[in-house]
Amino acid sequence: MAKKSKTILGIFTESIGLYFSNFNKFLKYMTFPVIGQFAGLGIIFGITYFYVENLPKLLEKYPNLNNFNSLIIMSILITLPGLAIFTKAFWEYLVAYGAINSMFDNMQKSGRVYDFKAHTELITRRAPSYIGLWFLLGIFTLFAVIPLFWVIGGILAIYFVLIFQVFTYEPELNPIECFKKSFSIIKGHFGSTFMLMVLIAGVTYFAIPQIVLKLSALGGVSDFFAKNLLPIANLCPVLYLEQFGLKPVTSYDIAMLVFETCIAQILIQYTLPMRSVLWAMWYKEINTKNGTPAPIKKKSSKKRPSEKLMEESHKKLTKKKLDKNLLRRAMEKNDEE
Repeated sequence: MAKKSKTILGIFTESIGLYFSNFNKFLKYMTFPVIGQFAGLGIIFGITYFYVENLPKLLEKYPNLNNFNSLIIMSILITLPGLAIFTKAFWEYLVAYGAINSMFDNMQKSGRVYDFKAHTELITRRAPSYIGLWFLLGIFTLFAVIPLFWVIGGILAIYFVLIFQVFTYEPELNPIECFKKSFSIIKGHFGSTFMLMVLIAGVTYFAIPQIVLKLSALGGVSDFFAKNLLPIANLCPVLYLEQFGLKPVTSYDIAMLVFETCIAQILIQYTLPMRSVLWAMWYKEINTKNGTPAPIKKKSSKKRPSEKLMEESHKKLTKKKLDKNLLRRAMEKNDEE
């Protein structure tokens, strides 16, 4: 029986449905990668703020600190705790780009998401290759933000949108081959891919953040947090900004901008699973072999490389849990004797 193709709108609505039907699981999985980044930055700026405010008193009490080397060392030390939290959270957020694609397979088979550690390990065990993928993407992004390359960068961004799906489902490919395979898959489906990108970006980058921000403004939440950010906003050179021809701004405006930017970014990051699920579905839909859709096999004992890696990760984690349980029971038995 031939595979029934899904429409663009069908894939779009199904990805949203899968995201919200597993919302509590995705919320749990994404909380540290998202909130951890902002918590780390908050700790860095918070400690730095109090350090700068109390620096004159510290120098008066401890005169030995009043030299360049000591000030540099102190500046580094006070940022380390927040930087450590931010780095760990940021890495886990990058890993989620690949791990969620593995979760999508489970969602298709069982209709639910589980075994987060095994899905994550599917990516982290290939960390060097994964870092290489992000490194190449970073170089591409640097060129794409240059105004001269905006058009070319925008077109290539559509062709490279499936690199994380290729990386997850075809682990035998290296980072460069992931870019090439994504380009090859999208070729002939450029218009449809662009439409999907517009739809999912409109929802996750614009609609959801704007709705939440409007509701927070109506409820007075935005005003409350903006006022609490004023001590930090007051440190900004407001008068200096006006010299560049910008309209008169106040510290309150800056505080409100910081709050709204943070909330929008948090919501965009929390909806990463929605985007990843959509692109995983699109990869499955248009991935072709020798120019024709890959035939659907009824059942096969031969497993894909990604499925083998997933099973190895699951067995490894299951074995760890069993070993811990055996050790605990042995200790309990010794105590009874």
